[in-house]
Amino acid sequence: MQKRVHLIVAGAVQGVGFRMFIDRKAKELKLDGWVRNRVDGTVEIEAQGPEEAIEELLYQAKRGPSRSMVTSIRKEEREPDSTLERFSVIM
Repeated sequence: MQKRVHLIVAGAVQGVGFRMFIDRKAKELKLDGWVRNRVDGTVEIEAQGPEEAIEELLYQAKRGPSRSMVTSIRKEEREPDSTLERFSVIM
């Protein structure tokens, strides 16, 4: 079953390789979507794919790369979007 989530990750998540970490994990999990930094210091993730893969991405986002420190993740489930393709980093 396809699942789509929108995540806002807070903490020490910019300037620590967080977007590249999420990009790599999402591609390993064959998810569609994107990741980007926000001006408020958080990281925003839109991801879509099989439920198990989404749960694994959420687990990885909580961990983050070694230099990051995640303090919270806001998660919103959304309807699947057929226009989402591949996974990319939005600069």
